[in-house]
Amino acid sequence: MPSTSADAPPPDEAGLDVRPFRALLYRDHDAGHLATVSSPAYDLVTAAGRERLAAADPHNIVRLILPHVDPVESPEGTRAGRDRASATVAAATLDGWLADGVLVRDERPALWRYEMSAPGSEPTTGWLGAVTVPPPGSAAVLPHEDTFAPAVAGRAALLAATHTDLEPIVLAHDADAEVAELTRRVAAGSPPTLEVGDPDGVVHRLWRVTDPDVLEQLRRALAGTGAVIADGHHRFAATRDHQQATGGHGSVLALLTPMGAGGLRLQAIHRVVPDLTLDAALASATAGFRVQDLSPADGDLRRVVDDWTAQRGGPAFLVTDGVRVAELSEPAPEMLAAVPAEAPAAWRGLDVVLAHAAVLSRLWGLPDDPASVLIAHDVAEALRSAQERAGVALLLRSPSPADVAAVARAGARMPRKSTLFVPKPRTGLVLRPHEG
Repeated sequence: MPSTSADAPPPDEAGLDVRPFRALLYRDHDAGHLATVSSPAYDLVTAAGRERLAAADPHNIVRLILPHVDPVESPEGTRAGRDRASATVAAATLDGWLADGVLVRDERPALWRYEMSAPGSEPTTGWLGAVTVPPPGSAAVLPHEDTFAPAVAGRAALLAATHTDLEPIVLAHDADAEVAELTRRVAAGSPPTLEVGDPDGVVHRLWRVTDPDVLEQLRRALAGTGAVIADGHHRFAATRDHQQATGGHGSVLALLTPMGAGGLRLQAIHRVVPDLTLDAALASATAGFRVQDLSPADGDLRRVVDDWTAQRGGPAFLVTDGVRVAELSEPAPEMLAAVPAEAPAAWRGLDVVLAHAAVLSRLWGLPDDPASVLIAHDVAEALRSAQERAGVALLLRSPSPADVAAVARAGARMPRKSTLFVPKPRTGLVLRPHEG
């Protein structure tokens, strides 16, 4: 029988080491119950969304991934202090749920076939497993985005307190015919173990797979592939930090999806600058770009944005206050020179890099921190945030998956929160305790 230890060292540092694990699940995994206790990934949950999820069920997973700490009970004013207090609350909550039987541990290690079916799209399929964190410099798992150190520290504190992977990261692995065939065969004629729909209309189906022969075939096939982190850079970095702090071979819960057919789709993530008027933003932008007013006479701003997003061409951005909109295009030579010439070509050609180096930094004089430059995961959120914060949204077109892979393989990093791979796995369906 193949080894099932998630803590064994990888046989080949050049490829993925994927191991089965004993999952932690909600005892009641009826689809209706899972809909009320599951959540989007922590970094997609707004403050208002967090409260709605917490109110939906006393055992909603958001109480673990984003625990609430009363400021009166957490007098330490530093972010590190708040992170430690939040992690302590999460650990106590998790212990309570375990003691009460809300969450139960699987008896046998398994890998989980995961399928996400979104309206109008081909299903995305993959595997949930415990992936060994390779040493720095390994090509087995390649990040493509920068991280924000305080956010990494917060996730590391949560790991240290709960000793549990509460939600998976997402890896896009090299396409492999054997993995694809095993993925197809496992679901043929077999009902899923878990199934739930999310508010975006995506249906999540999971199959628990414990057959030793299938597990070994998958392990060997995936060992011949490498992967790019599609989602979860901060959680991956937190796992590595936790591994270094505790010693030994660390692993992380990951959803492995193929690049190409059956894999994820890629969307842009936009920027919002609070307290900046559109007139001031465009006045500054004229020093480095051709500025063209695209404000619609009929007020249909979304139509203009959607039409622009569907176009391809040279580097360009939209700037909007949620009412008016203008395009920035044809960057001047000095704007292109703001991008470091020594960086890899794949990185220099990205719109998001030019947006940060030329528009946000050089023209608008902004530091790249979460207080100065906000993140919006879709156009609607960007427009709403721009209006609510009396600022502007900087809308970008999405890079291609090939662009992302080229940046990662060149050893470069895109600016933080540059890509949005969809659909997203649902948090709370499968958890992975570290011990045992």
